[in-house]
Amino acid sequence: MTVTESSPYTAGYSAGPSAAFFDLDRTLISGSSAFVLGIAAWRGKLVPTHQFVRDAAGAVAFKFAGASDQTSEGVRDRILGAVKGVRLDDLVALNADIVPKLMEKVRPEAKRLLEQHRHAGRATYIISASPIEVVEPLAKALGMTAGIGTRSAIIDGAYSGELAGPFCYGPGKVEAMQELARWEGLDLDQCWAYSDSASDLPMVEAVGHPVAVNPDARLERVAGQRGWPVVVFSKRTKAVIRRTTQAVGAVGLAAGGFAGGARWASRPR
Repeated sequence: MTVTESSPYTAGYSAGPSAAFFDLDRTLISGSSAFVLGIAAWRGKLVPTHQFVRDAAGAVAFKFAGASDQTSEGVRDRILGAVKGVRLDDLVALNADIVPKLMEKVRPEAKRLLEQHRHAGRATYIISASPIEVVEPLAKALGMTAGIGTRSAIIDGAYSGELAGPFCYGPGKVEAMQELARWEGLDLDQCWAYSDSASDLPMVEAVGHPVAVNPDARLERVAGQRGWPVVVFSKRTKAVIRRTTQAVGAVGLAAGGFAGGARWASRPR
């Protein structure tokens, strides 16, 4: 790779072979970025009321029922269908409202983890199914290296309703991470990944340092079986980290930011 080339996900060059990847919804932030985007799009008259209500109901079902391949395909189709025909400039203009609201939702513990990774010289990335037009500005606002999100094809300044890259969900996140790793010289075995959901098992399995954050039941079970660190962010500013005996050597970084706010359990819940 020459110095004039750049990754499709970031214009910067990684400082080393290691990076940290953060899922967005209910990991880096509390709640759903899609809901914030949906409200802004509805208020900006980019989305009709019936579509906003339908997608909000779909998001609730997705959260509580979990995700199957069929469900994730439906989410992909709704995301692409929602922006079809919308002009890029109109969607980007919503960031003046969206990004500050998302910044308010960033967990304090997540900010400390980001700072730790930056201090260690690691690149930091948001990786999310949300549109890249939202993910990238949020990443920059947080001082992160870049955002990796779903890219929709644009024709004559408007969204065509088709993908322009992997759908950044499930295995699609791994595809995007592997592409980034090739461009930036990253070694995924030396990288970290944080997520709350079993839908991100492909993502956390792809790195050498997986961490479960406020995990759903399935992810917590898998983390316990495999000895992964489990970080529980409280509603305020403290954190609890649980570990199994197999995780002793893996939790140092995750624990380091929570001095005074961490306790340990001998086995997973």
